[in-house]
Amino acid sequence: MLIAGLFLLIMNRTERKSSVQTTALVLYLFTSFPTVLFKILRGEFGCWVAFLAAAANLFFPRTFTVSRFLLFVVTPDWIADGLRDSIVGGIFCLFLGIILVVNDISGMGLANWCCNWHCFSYCHGVGFLLFFTILYLCEGTR
Repeated sequence: MLIAGLFLLIMNRTERKSSVQTTALVLYLFTSFPTVLFKILRGEFGCWVAFLAAAANLFFPRTFTVSRFLLFVVTPDWIADGLRDSIVGGIFCLFLGIILVVNDISGMGLANWCCNWHCFSYCHGVGFLLFFTILYLCEGTR
């Protein structure tokens, strides 16, 4: 799940630059990030990175969007643990995947159905994201 989410986030930031898709992907990564890396980002290292990102945002506001990274650092523990350690997180990830699909289809429009390499790989990334989320939900209900 993490690899598909990171792949889509990189693909989104290279060409599409959709704010809704980027925010949904960051929320997806927040919910599905591995626990060890999540604890590192929530610790002192994450606070320093958030501070440097906020300072960079003062000088380059279009390049560095701080609000998405600050989500990892300042979210209360009961929300972060509640989303990450229960089936609610999987349902939330499925909901975010559906938002990505709907936003991607509505962004293409009916007249612009040209499919290049970027579009093809992004659609496959969304498919993998939904597949692994559904697989996680099926494994979690056993």
